[in-house]
Amino acid sequence: MGLDPGLRRLALGTLLAAYPGPVPPDWAVDLVADGLAGHTLFGTNVHDPAQVAASTAALRAGRADVLIAIDEEGGDVTRLAHATGSPYPGNAALGAIDDVALTRRVYRAIGAELAALGITVNLAPTVDVNTADDNPVIGTRSFAADPVQVAAHSAAAVSGLQSAGVAACAKHFPGHGATVTDSHHELPTVDVPLELLRQRDLPPFAAVVAAGARAVMTAHIRVPALTGDDPATFSRAVLVDLLRTEYGFTGTVITDALEMKGAAVAAGGVGPAAVRALSAGADLLCVGAKVDAALVERVATEIVEATADGRLPIARVEEAAGRAAALAAWTRAAGGSPTTEDPELGYAAARRAVRVDGLLTGLKQPLVVQLHTESTIAEGRVPWGLGPHLDGVPEIRVIATETDPATLRGLAGDRPIVLVGRHLHRLPGGPELIAALAAAHPVTVVEMGWPAQWRPTGVRAFVTTYGASHANGRAAAEVLGLAH
Repeated sequence: MGLDPGLRRLALGTLLAAYPGPVPPDWAVDLVADGLAGHTLFGTNVHDPAQVAASTAALRAGRADVLIAIDEEGGDVTRLAHATGSPYPGNAALGAIDDVALTRRVYRAIGAELAALGITVNLAPTVDVNTADDNPVIGTRSFAADPVQVAAHSAAAVSGLQSAGVAACAKHFPGHGATVTDSHHELPTVDVPLELLRQRDLPPFAAVVAAGARAVMTAHIRVPALTGDDPATFSRAVLVDLLRTEYGFTGTVITDALEMKGAAVAAGGVGPAAVRALSAGADLLCVGAKVDAALVERVATEIVEATADGRLPIARVEEAAGRAAALAAWTRAAGGSPTTEDPELGYAAARRAVRVDGLLTGLKQPLVVQLHTESTIAEGRVPWGLGPHLDGVPEIRVIATETDPATLRGLAGDRPIVLVGRHLHRLPGGPELIAALAAAHPVTVVEMGWPAQWRPTGVRAFVTTYGASHANGRAAAEVLGLAH
């Protein structure tokens, strides 16, 4: 016996699914027609602008008010430019510049680009206060380590996106910046008193609520003082008592992907995770990236069955679907006004963010060495570094732990070495390789990750870009005098 059609439609109205490939399959469009709230686009769904516009038009043919979301943060997290790297610097670079008007302008440009392609929700900005230098998943996605500074830029980012007619989704509530583990792989814990959370992690969320953010994303993190043993995504104390009652948020609460281990393992699967998130007060459930029709149907079935067996009041599902529908209605009414932005905006901003400690001299024809760094799931496999921007300068890529300093010195000969990396202070073998090279050779270091307090000794210069986007890479090459 199949699901009651009305209940199935109600459950689908709380789900944000996804599909493989550049063309929406029939089932993805059919589910939209059946009431699915929407889809999230990932890099695998993006080939070029014309193709993306065709995809969103196909989804809209299923239902005019379908939500179409994407993670387009600029900087290290981009879906539209996953093949080349983003033309915009990320939040850390914008925070380093500390020009709130520029942050608003950059996010308005991103929003205008999304709106032109038919995308209605940006799962951005990241408003976490990155207070842990070893944070493996936030880092340069954060504006800064100072809550006041992050709050100001977060509000500007939300304002910029939404002025272009694209709903902003500020993430990850109640704050992922103090974690040293990645919630894609496990459930991180932030074991601090609630008062510290209010002082350190929550001010940016208060700022985005005041700025009118249409959506806020939950974090799959455990805060024992609030959530007990559960992630925040499953906590009414977080989503209702704190976000809605204390901070006055009236928009749509969107979950981080329920396929992430920080949620799925804690609940015993994506379906049970959906029920627990709805029960806690979430409205729109990101199923994840690896989604097919069968998974969507399983999750919808779990939600409907939960309303029958008492785990989930049907009124809560109706409320959640209503908030998702209200978000969709806002995106249709907002309809961003067409804007023409300087295509060099992001590159000019990235240049303003570069910081140099030391002297950039004698760098003609150096050996450029990129130290391999694993990408996070949030970043995906996106090109980074100086390579695309170098004017006839050789570049090699190495793994720090597998590289003999003498070999690099031999390759360089009498030329200086420029070492390029991300999060070098915690890259296995990175600090040791740099120290060994700098002890016997002129070395300049380019840090394209989070700018920790660590600085290598003996190097000629230390260049910080505050990100590894295409724009950040070009800016570094220009500052070094190596760009074509």
